[in-house]
Amino acid sequence: MANTDIEKQYKVKDSEIHGKGLFAICNIPEGEIIGIIDYKPVETDGPYVLWVDDTLGIQVDCDLKYINHNSKPNACYCEDLQVVALKNIKAGEEITHDYGDDWA
Repeated sequence: MANTDIEKQYKVKDSEIHGKGLFAICNIPEGEIIGIIDYKPVETDGPYVLWVDDTLGIQVDCDLKYINHNSKPNACYCEDLQVVALKNIKAGEEITHDYGDDWA
């Protein structure tokens, strides 16, 4: 799956949360699609793997892999692999997702 239909609204840079992060390069309104995950299916855990169920993971193969954890996120992953803004995100703000208690 490719991100070619969505205008890039983010860039990767150093994060105060962890390593690299994904940052808005423009204001992103609540409900806006930030991107669609490019991925390959995997059966073992590793860097940038999101688990769809107990046996199938997806290794994120695009810049969206740099979305860091925050218990008060401003974006979420949807079942159709879109990443959507949960609230208005200001230019320069890091884009975050709540990965759950294991990442706190």
